[in-house]
Amino acid sequence: MDHRPNPEFLDDIAGALDWWRDAGVDCDFLDQPREWLTSPELARDPRQGPRGAAERPAARAAQTAPESIFASGLDPGSFPADLAAFAPWWLSEPMLDDGATGGRIAPCGPAGAKLMILVEEPEAADRDALLTGPQGRLLDAMLAAFGTGRDAVYLASALPRHTPAADWSALEQRGIGRVLAHHVALAAPERLLVLGGNILPLLGHESPQRPAVLRQFNQEGRTIPMLASWGLPALLAQPRAKPVLWKAWLEWTAA
Repeated sequence: MDHRPNPEFLDDIAGALDWWRDAGVDCDFLDQPREWLTSPELARDPRQGPRGAAERPAARAAQTAPESIFASGLDPGSFPADLAAFAPWWLSEPMLDDGATGGRIAPCGPAGAKLMILVEEPEAADRDALLTGPQGRLLDAMLAAFGTGRDAVYLASALPRHTPAADWSALEQRGIGRVLAHHVALAAPERLLVLGGNILPLLGHESPQRPAVLRQFNQEGRTIPMLASWGLPALLAQPRAKPVLWKAWLEWTAA
């Protein structure tokens, strides 16, 4: 019996590969990782293992440990005790971001500032400081209109790094809101400006449906006047919201 492959069949395979290669596709990707060194028995049924044995305990632990660790949430007992220790903790605490620490941006500004500004996240281009792109230019223009500048305010973000399509509900369950409340308490500003609708629910408030709403921030027996508005990206996209925020600012600071 001739076991040699049919030449026409080989030509078909070569033609198909050439077609994909000409289309620019030269690799195949899988969404799930594959264990290339597993035994043939495990490859046939990874849940059962060789000869129907139970999955190895070490393998089970490796698969479930990361999820169980990060699902447990942030422990308030591990939060920094003072503002000087907060920035290093913010840049290195693995529980803030599923263990990832790259791309994080530290808050900046003096303690006890007249104004603390809290935004949702750093900009995509940020490397060494918060808001160095279009959002930052808008913020600088706002601060100039407010009669102040970055050097005089405490600037912080709700997320440690730029996180497209962040799961805010999961972050709330993890305890990011407690971190924010603790952060504000350590910074101890006279006033708090929140820019971003996803932040208010973390602080126990509803998202702002208008370009500017007045609230109170209550933490550890202290009440801080709070003005909440849409995020900087929304303000960039909706110029008509800026006069509304400006009017709210004048009313807020005149009190």
